[in-house]
Amino acid sequence: MKQYLPRYALGLLILLVLLGHSARVYQIPFINHMDSLIYDVKVRLTMPQGVDQRVVILDIDEKSLAEQGRWPWGRDKLATLMNKLFDQYGIRLVGFDVVFAEPDESSGLKSLESLAKKELRDVAGFQSSLRELRPQLDHDARFAASLKNRPVVLGYYFSSKEGGVSSGAAPAPVFPAGTFSGRRIGFTQWISFGGNLPEFQKAAAGAGHFNPLVDIDGTSRRVPLLVEYDGKYYESLSLAMVRNLLGNPSITPGYPENAPGSYAAMEWLELKGANGGAMSIPVDENAATLIPYRGYQGSFPYISITDVLNDKVPKEQLAGRIAVVGTTAPGLMDLRATPVGAAYPGVEIHANLIAGMLDGAIKHKPPYILGADVLLVLIAGAVMVFLLPMLSPLRATVVGVIVLLLLLSVNFSFWHVSHVVLPLANGMIAIVLLYAMNMSWGYFVESRTKRQLTGLFGQYVPPELVEEMSRDPENYSMAGRKAELTVLFSDIRGFTTISEGLEPNELATLMNQYLGAMTLVVRKHRGTLDKYIGDAIMAFWGAPVDDPEHARNAVLTGLEMHVALHELNKDLVARGWPELKIGVGVNTGPMTVGDMGSPVRQSYTVMGDAVNLGSRLEGITKQYGVGFIVGESTRELLKKEFVFRELDRVRVKGKEDPVGIYEPVGEEGKVAREDLEEIKLWNQALRAYRTQDWDQAELTLMNLQRIKPRYLYDLYVKRVEHLRKEPPGENWDGVTIFETK
Repeated sequence: MKQYLPRYALGLLILLVLLGHSARVYQIPFINHMDSLIYDVKVRLTMPQGVDQRVVILDIDEKSLAEQGRWPWGRDKLATLMNKLFDQYGIRLVGFDVVFAEPDESSGLKSLESLAKKELRDVAGFQSSLRELRPQLDHDARFAASLKNRPVVLGYYFSSKEGGVSSGAAPAPVFPAGTFSGRRIGFTQWISFGGNLPEFQKAAAGAGHFNPLVDIDGTSRRVPLLVEYDGKYYESLSLAMVRNLLGNPSITPGYPENAPGSYAAMEWLELKGANGGAMSIPVDENAATLIPYRGYQGSFPYISITDVLNDKVPKEQLAGRIAVVGTTAPGLMDLRATPVGAAYPGVEIHANLIAGMLDGAIKHKPPYILGADVLLVLIAGAVMVFLLPMLSPLRATVVGVIVLLLLLSVNFSFWHVSHVVLPLANGMIAIVLLYAMNMSWGYFVESRTKRQLTGLFGQYVPPELVEEMSRDPENYSMAGRKAELTVLFSDIRGFTTISEGLEPNELATLMNQYLGAMTLVVRKHRGTLDKYIGDAIMAFWGAPVDDPEHARNAVLTGLEMHVALHELNKDLVARGWPELKIGVGVNTGPMTVGDMGSPVRQSYTVMGDAVNLGSRLEGITKQYGVGFIVGESTRELLKKEFVFRELDRVRVKGKEDPVGIYEPVGEEGKVAREDLEEIKLWNQALRAYRTQDWDQAELTLMNLQRIKPRYLYDLYVKRVEHLRKEPPGENWDGVTIFETK
């Protein structure tokens, strides 16, 4: 754990910074922007598409402007439109995404009235004619009359411009001042408004503002259903239209039950219709609702107003429908940036809201998601912080992908099942940053440690062991220590004669091939290469990386070195060079291992009696005509895993106590049956030899010679002949003494 502390600390620091954003201690604009973009993607991926026939858009489009003249049109034309919509087409409800703030003077009535008061005041026929014409020429009165007692909702706007002056008439607020005292609700507040003429406002069934909330990136994603002006609270156009459809029920603010006293947020608006039905509309901390975009532009039928005025629209396209009057003409400046289009008609935003309220399909972004975001970022981040440092790059990548997929699954489950919008960017950024930090740490910091370890141990230890050491570098050093290890020595037989028969460049090539092949075998079995001594190789197992299988790996190496040499000899013979034969000695025991030498030159090596015995064992392989000898301690560790042929008990130079020496034949279960039978017979001969039963020993050895001639059997036959002539005495222990190295 100690080695991971720096990464834990850095990871926790990153996580704490991101948690501060989730908890809104501060805000990081980039994360908010990413969340907005992710929200847009989710909207586009999950919007239902298709065309909703319940709401139609009566479009003041370019065609209408071309046929009916530039906007604004005379109110007489709009009065005709209203009469046609309700009397001829049977429309259900009309909402205006335009405002009628100024009187219509296009009829010339004002000029005629001025003449009636001055120049034509005494003309009797003029006054009477003017009285008869006034109802037709008073376009505003005609339009007001067309609105009266009909389900028509007017639109108006608010402004936050400093010094702005209100105009027109505002509708009655839906909540008086002081309604939300003590509640921490971030209502959008406005300074002034632009309303309709008072006579229109009085005649209409209601009115609502058409101000969307524009995010910092210029995109419209929300509309405030309630806004605050002069301490009072006003509803949006879409909410006013839906309320009209339900019989103009009152609005009840929705607060969660059993919420703590500090939680004063409003989470929904409830409408209870006259027929007993209820509608709940979710709102966020700004009393705004997310626009439930049905699809791209054209998700609702568009009908050109000029076609309605010219009776070119089939009645069934409008009968019983909800109509929103607005414009798509670029010159009238009602195109907005939205998640589903960069130039999306503002009028279709209201259509989406109306349909979404009727369907109950509006996503919810309640204030409590702050806690959910903190919790998800904390869980995902904690897993990444504490788990990744302990994993390899591949496994860390797999874990990172799994955590990311789980986060996405939870987020989309809330979106699809509960219609709750959870922030996603911060969690994704936490996962990506923590993954990148761990990978960078591994590359820049641990790779430096690996390079340092490679510099120290790379010439001795296989790359895979250096990789293993680099995961826990504090546990490895070149300082001397005592440990039970296994050492291996190998040597080429008759090397002097071979070297004399080759040219220097040929000898160099031969040695490079030989040492390269043998070294690969050592490294394959996790051995530490100590040194080359001319044609000799010294290696050991169990340091610097602990290896519980050090004896086994060393014996496997010795056996495989002979296999590799057999393959190498094929190439040497093909070149006309002599075949090579080697002797291998392996011994296990306590050794001192570490960096040893002088200030001029040092090397990582092993020393001790067990090392010396290993060297002696390699030296006496030629005395027994075998290629591989292991010491008694090695054989004791592996006697259940390998088949050994006992060769002798010897006392080598520098050692007082005799040791048994053994030839590894192969792994248990992989030795041929005839070889096992031969070893069994050999053991009988060896027992007879040690009990001085010379006749039985000689007979058994002769039988072995006939089965499979070996130098070993000849050696013991000669020993039997010598000892028969010169008996060793009763105290003879059967030990062979070697006086030379």
